[in-house]
Amino acid sequence: MSSPLISAPVLRGLLDDPHAPVVTLLDVRYRLGGPAGPGQHAEGHLPGAAYVDLDTDLAAPPAATPDGGGRHPLPATEDLQAAMRRLGVDDGRPVVVYDDWSGLAAARAWWLLRHHGHSNVRVLDGGWAAWLAGGGAVETGPVDPAPGGFTARPGRMPVVELDGVLDVDVLVDARAPERYRGEAEPMDPVAGRVPGAVNVPTTTNLTSAGTFRDAATLRALYAAEGVEPGADVAAYCGSGVTACHDVLAMEVAGIRAALYPGSWSEWSADPTRPVERG
Repeated sequence: MSSPLISAPVLRGLLDDPHAPVVTLLDVRYRLGGPAGPGQHAEGHLPGAAYVDLDTDLAAPPAATPDGGGRHPLPATEDLQAAMRRLGVDDGRPVVVYDDWSGLAAARAWWLLRHHGHSNVRVLDGGWAAWLAGGGAVETGPVDPAPGGFTARPGRMPVVELDGVLDVDVLVDARAPERYRGEAEPMDPVAGRVPGAVNVPTTTNLTSAGTFRDAATLRALYAAEGVEPGADVAAYCGSGVTACHDVLAMEVAGIRAALYPGSWSEWSADPTRPVERG
């Protein structure tokens, strides 16, 4: 299995090589409560990288019903296809996505493209910071890519829906420990976790330099929580975005994991559903 990650030096080499395949670059800079991504993109981005809006391109509008998909529902297939075509994505052209949010937003873009049938998508390991630290070229101003021909074919990555969450053998909660334990809940009305879930916070997937840990280290990290290659495993978070980071980390480790897209924002919306704390 080829790695879902690409390092800044390797990407720089591809972009500088006139004989290498053309790479579609997607800038998914986003963070809760942080500066607006479009402004950051205009001030500087990887050459030719188109800006992707997580809230509008990589999610449907938030659902108001208890079983409606949570705060960041998966986008409709036709909407994702239209967005990716607008951003220049083609079926046969490699895609590299990056952000400045520890890979959390980039992992969502990676997962959605993989789930919808694009077989050559990688996340820039270390993101924007790694690109700058390595002396990568920076471009300013808007990017208007030529339309792509991406065809969205969902179902290529495993998904667990609301009614199957409790049947998963190992359910991984990607949130911070205090949210997992139910000591704090800054986003949703109920604190706690899905019963039986184990906790692997997204921060533990990374080194102090902000890059992903190597495959062996990640395998050991997840094995400590009962996750082994071939296991029936799924990941969730607050709204289905940052859980993609754990899915990506497990992919690096050689473990295929499902995503629970509705995550805690969907689960906790119905007060009759069981909740664990502590």
